[in-house]
Amino acid sequence: MFASYISRSSSKLSSQVRGFKVAVIGASGGIGQPLSLLMKMEPKITNLALFDVVRTPGVAADVSHCPTPAKVTGYVGNEEIGSALSGADVVVIPAGVPRKPGMTRDDLFNINAGIVKGLAESCATACPGAMFLIISNPVNSMVPIFAEVLKKHNVYDKKKLFGVTLLDVCRANTFVAEAMKVQPKDVNVTVIGGHAGTTIVPLLSQVPGANFSDEEIEKLTHRIQFGGDEVVKAKDGAGSATLSMAYAANVFSSRLLSAMSGEEGVVECAMVENSLTPASFFATPVKLGKNGVEEVLSYGSVSAIEQANIDSMMPDLTKQIQKGVDFSNA
Repeated sequence: MFASYISRSSSKLSSQVRGFKVAVIGASGGIGQPLSLLMKMEPKITNLALFDVVRTPGVAADVSHCPTPAKVTGYVGNEEIGSALSGADVVVIPAGVPRKPGMTRDDLFNINAGIVKGLAESCATACPGAMFLIISNPVNSMVPIFAEVLKKHNVYDKKKLFGVTLLDVCRANTFVAEAMKVQPKDVNVTVIGGHAGTTIVPLLSQVPGANFSDEEIEKLTHRIQFGGDEVVKAKDGAGSATLSMAYAANVFSSRLLSAMSGEEGVVECAMVENSLTPASFFATPVKLGKNGVEEVLSYGSVSAIEQANIDSMMPDLTKQIQKGVDFSNA
């Protein structure tokens, strides 16, 4: 029965339109491995290139045994990154170290900034026209680092660089659905700002049918903002939010590929360059198209509490963005 299900699923996938090369950079890590598996299921991917500095051939061999049509190739070591990136339409980057108990975002920055800067250099050379999806933390600083490197190579296109903040939306949908006693699929919370702590601002006032008290809003907002800490604590030092992040990254990647394939009306929250606020990069609903960002959408009306949250976090967000710019230009 299970074998026949796999056969039917594979047949269905192979009959759909395909054609994109996607590279996962950091494919051997805690996010990279489950993300690579999920991407193997994506019917619009023809070529799935998996890169990391260690163990990638094993990950690629493992994932390649799943009976879906995407061809999987593993690349290991910096000398092979050019081959992994060459011809890529989309590059998804979860590379770097995960957050561990007691680690601050500054600790993460000090390690991951150099990694992301080096990867941006490789991307600027090997696949300058690709869509770049940044997962590496802290996202608020890694996205501007990546942008500055692309600018130096004269290949920066603000329509094609995304900070993946969809995990905040996933958490918001899950937690709000629990509070409202409805199915998560029936909830779509807009989450704006950044992707770290209080820079994450869920717009709970916009949720249809919600009637939360101020106390409930405060508790839900805090849980959405610090959901990553909840996972780090629960894993007791053994990891961070890897599985849920892989899920969110796959959803965003799939939605982007749908838009690149010509699907209309694809809107997701992402951290992109825009002028909605004083922050040069700001997560907001974005209409996606064949060339990436088709339109940056307004996040709409907000409550007094939400506006206060936006105002209070803005200095931190702009500081974190500038930190990335300064590092890249040092």
